[in-house]
Amino acid sequence: MTSRRDFLKKAGVAGVAGATLGAPAIVQAQRKIRWRFQTYAGPALGEHVIKPAIDAFNKAANGEMEIDLYYADQLVPTNELFRAMQRGTIDAVQSDDDSIAAPVDISVFGGYFPFATRYSLDVPVLFNDWGLKEIWEEAYNEVDDVTWLGAGAWDPCHFATKDPIRSLEDLRGKRIFTFPTAGRFLSRFGVVPVNLPWEDIEVAMQTGELDGIAWSGITEDYTVGWADVTNYFLTNNISGAWCGSYFANSKKWDELPDHLKELFKLCMDSSHYYRQHWYWGGEARLRTEGTKLELTTIPDAEWATVEAEALKFWDEIAETSPRCARVVQIFKDYNAMMTKAGRPYRYS
Repeated sequence: MTSRRDFLKKAGVAGVAGATLGAPAIVQAQRKIRWRFQTYAGPALGEHVIKPAIDAFNKAANGEMEIDLYYADQLVPTNELFRAMQRGTIDAVQSDDDSIAAPVDISVFGGYFPFATRYSLDVPVLFNDWGLKEIWEEAYNEVDDVTWLGAGAWDPCHFATKDPIRSLEDLRGKRIFTFPTAGRFLSRFGVVPVNLPWEDIEVAMQTGELDGIAWSGITEDYTVGWADVTNYFLTNNISGAWCGSYFANSKKWDELPDHLKELFKLCMDSSHYYRQHWYWGGEARLRTEGTKLELTTIPDAEWATVEAEALKFWDEIAETSPRCARVVQIFKDYNAMMTKAGRPYRYS
């Protein structure tokens, strides 16, 4: 027969033992998750395109997780980001597929694929309503250790140059900093694509290593200082919106509890929304009120030859893989619908 004293004694010992056995789980639950996140953007641009979203995540994560933000080339060069993420050197990345040399056939469509889009809203529509999301998921599911998390739109692709561009002939021989696939296309018009670290562009413009930049719209030209080292802004663009994505190391992503995954996706969406109005307003305001760059334009009839050449480029890319052919067909069908819909979707 067990006395009350014996019962309490045994219960107390068991309670202490239980608390001791449970301690590692409690410590584990309280350990903060920490990620290293690198963006394609330098610090000045990153203040807009990524820092608000990361700051919001860190605040809302309430101490459970913290993301350390690194800017362009701070940990590894941009063109090595994908491999670094696979190895776990970096936990997550914001960039376009093209710049980080993603080993998928559809990487050519990241960044500025010529004339695929006219406006920034085209990008989320194409991904969410026209099937690009499923194609991107399919492609990245074939790659080990990296999870594609979603895409969004940035600014259009214009030229900012030292000398005025008023005809296609003026582009010939110009050394231009741009994206890999955009550079391949522009080389058809005599442009010499140049690849340099992002942080070196301003100095390269000052030393004459570069003649211009085809990497952004006018908002970024002013924000990052390129408007201080160029003189002219060409109003014609080869793409209405840059297509960029968020990626994560698969192991690190899979280890996150579901509520932190949802929080990260919500902060991605907040970044996508912020960029929509920041760029859209900035492009118009700086064209009309900016004082650093003189606007130039290539006549519509001449620029139409560039658009026609883009369709040939599309067909060449479509021949590289069945999946690329599917993407190109979506671009064709989507743009045909937008043209048929007329204003305000398409004006020509």
